[in-house]
Amino acid sequence: MKWLPVVLACLQLAEGAVRISLKKGLSIRDRMRAAGLLDDFLRRLRHDPSSYFGEISIGEPPQKFLVLFDTGSSNLWVPSTDCKINHAKFKPGDSATFSPGGRSCTVSYGSGSVTIVLGWDTLRIQSITVTQQELGLSQDEPTQPFYFADFDGILGMAFPSLAHRDFSAAVTLFSRSHPTYEYGGELILGGIDPGLFQGDITWAPVTQKLYWQVALEEFAIGQSVTSWCSQGCQAIVDTGTFLLTVPQQYLESILEALGAQETSYGVSVGTVGSGASNGYCTLAIEGTYLPSQDGQPLWILGNVFLQEYYTAFDMANSRVGFAPSA
Repeated sequence: MKWLPVVLACLQLAEGAVRISLKKGLSIRDRMRAAGLLDDFLRRLRHDPSSYFGEISIGEPPQKFLVLFDTGSSNLWVPSTDCKINHAKFKPGDSATFSPGGRSCTVSYGSGSVTIVLGWDTLRIQSITVTQQELGLSQDEPTQPFYFADFDGILGMAFPSLAHRDFSAAVTLFSRSHPTYEYGGELILGGIDPGLFQGDITWAPVTQKLYWQVALEEFAIGQSVTSWCSQGCQAIVDTGTFLLTVPQQYLESILEALGAQETSYGVSVGTVGSGASNGYCTLAIEGTYLPSQDGQPLWILGNVFLQEYYTAFDMANSRVGFAPSA
């Protein structure tokens, strides 16, 4: 299996760094197939998302949740007792430190939207404690994919300016490797571990402090350089996205080069064995669904890309670093 090492850090690994074991989610494709909903799922989302998540706790006494650590968003939410979903649910009445906010809002993702009510409570990630952390309690979640996901909620780790109003996660530092359910990698808060990568880290400055967005200088297919980014491209580095998303104007050229085609199940290539959907292998590529903020072609580098690299997110210096994983 591929490694998926990612780090969000400010400093070299020190005694104060916190390491959190992550789990790799089971295939939602398999869960949907067992429920008889696979065809509908693939027509809607067109890919088989895989997620990496870890444990946090909220409240006093602590209530535990598994959350997706997502560098593509900036909001923290977990299910409320009003949410009709088979996951751990936060019980405000059981927490001595919870304060209701009274406001509600909708948080949108590439796979759907979540309606939440805001409040404040104590957030814990191992030895890190954040008091009066604003969080969302979901009232309504789309069945696909959240109902079938292994994680309960999402902890956003992008820049605070991306959050809904003043609602943002307080913790912004991260890492991970060997993908299995029991050990999907590590979240390292406050440091970089040189034992998880080869050579030196190549740093790219953040170009816009919303997402972890960097300039993309070139894109090659095999050994063929495309020159698509000769006038500039932008790329969002997103641990909450499984796919590599491609600017719409380049998607047809990529499909032609790969011998692939768009179907109702997404981007597919070739006829393969019974493990594929309807005889096709679905590639983890689709057109970018977000608008470009500056007019340059926009890519999203999701887990299908990140699994090849150790990736460091350095908020203090507004940069993202990449190195081959060890």
